[in-house]
Amino acid sequence: MSTQEPAALVTGGSRGIGAAIVKKLLARGLPVVILDREVPAEASAARFVQCDLTDLAATQGALAEITATNAILWLVNNAGIAAPATLEDTTMEDFDKVVAINLRACILAAQAVLPAMKAAGQGRIVTISSRAALGKELRTAYSATKAGVIGLTRTWALELAPHGITVNAIGPGPIETELFKSANPHNSPRTQAIIRGVPVQRLGQPEDIAHAADFFLSEGASFVTGQVLYVCGGMTVGVAPI
Repeated sequence: MSTQEPAALVTGGSRGIGAAIVKKLLARGLPVVILDREVPAEASAARFVQCDLTDLAATQGALAEITATNAILWLVNNAGIAAPATLEDTTMEDFDKVVAINLRACILAAQAVLPAMKAAGQGRIVTISSRAALGKELRTAYSATKAGVIGLTRTWALELAPHGITVNAIGPGPIETELFKSANPHNSPRTQAIIRGVPVQRLGQPEDIAHAADFFLSEGASFVTGQVLYVCGGMTVGVAPI
């Protein structure tokens, strides 16, 4: 068992869904480390490590710094970007950037924290996928990587189960983050159309995803692994496989 202080690591934890998850974990009394390019929007007790996840060497260095001082037993791979574009307009530069953040950073983070989890004989990994993994227009790079996240989740769940480590994914629907609101003003016809398309007739809140993540990260979820939970207000009913 590591003598380092156990802690949770949340990538992309400075804003939006990540910040809500950080707040939830802090409320539970867990030490939390945020790995993000942007400084947190709100002051908190979480430790902040700044890093551009598109930079391979910088990401590896930041993770080495974090794991040198903390035994990460709870990992939330939340950082992600979309780079929306049609198939014809999707550039390889954008595609590589989305892959670096949405997929490669997930693998690097998981590899970095595994020694502590295996030494402890327990661990929780949550990956943030998306409803777009099931298909969404203008999301060639995003949907591909978010579907890839599900593949990683299922594979790691099988590999790591003997070590007491669970791995689960969350697929958010439309969530009312600051980024979402900046692109979709509340009274715009497009935003209202999105809301009408949600069976529960509202947008999700970052806290909705944080509640789901908190369950997967809890001690009580030790018999749940390799699962994908769509937190989408019912939008995936009839689309997601049983």
